Amino acid sequence: MTRIDDRFAELKAKGRKAFVAYIMAGDPDLDTSLAVMQGLPGAGVDVIELGMPFTDPMADGPTIQLAGQRALDGGQTLAKTLDMVRTFRKTDQTTPIVMMGYYNPIYSRGVDRFLVEAKEAGIDGLIVVDLPPEEDEELCLPAQKAGLNFIRLATPTTDAKRLPKVLQNTSGFVYYVSITGITGAAAAQAAEVAPEVARIKAATDLPVIVGFGISTPDSAKAIATIADGCVVGSAIVKEIGAGKAPAEVLAQVAALAQGAHSA
Repeated sequence: MTRIDDRFAELKAKGRKAFVAYIMAGDPDLDTSLAVMQGLPGAGVDVIELGMPFTDPMADGPTIQLAGQRALDGGQTLAKTLDMVRTFRKTDQTTPIVMMGYYNPIYSRGVDRFLVEAKEAGIDGLIVVDLPPEEDEELCLPAQKAGLNFIRLATPTTDAKRLPKVLQNTSGFVYYVSITGITGAAAAQAAEVAPEVARIKAATDLPVIVGFGISTPDSAKAIATIADGCVVGSAIVKEIGAGKAPAEVLAQVAALAQGAHSA
């Protein structure tokens, strides 16, 4: 059992939906992103998704691409991102943290070394968007063996033939991408997402969390109503990119979380 498993069991017992928030590590600088991260649980965030900056983020729209570039320009590295988690864990041992990003930085560091460091730092799960199920032996299976959840993305194009393969070694939760395309590109529509969530839930006991295209408290509520929770990323990252102080960013996060939790 990871912190992710524990958190979803706790939410289920309370009849509550999960609110997951994404931020980019090191955006716009290390101190600011750490301050935001440390404030997320108090703002109502159930699971933190921490982005790993990368030079070629193919699934991300301009908002998150720019966040990654700001972080890299500020000197953010994978080692510094792991240090952020270590600092966070000094005062919070319960909030689940999922590192989200691309395989290259992990591969460059070395899979075995990375998994030891990630587990020691306090990471609970990984979302690596450019590693398909065919490459499970590369990272997914070693991560599970190390005690980390490996969370897979399902999309509107994941058909009935593909879905079992996607779910095969997934753990923690399933991340359903509500739209085709990149982050921040369009609004998620609950009426369109609902049958897809139901289809996935019929094939797995894992929670199904919906991300991409959720930017307001109302949309967070609408999506959380038809899933086990929702993810908001670009709307939060946009506020950080606009130079808002951590307190202002966290006030917006709290409003989004309240929307999800009212579902």
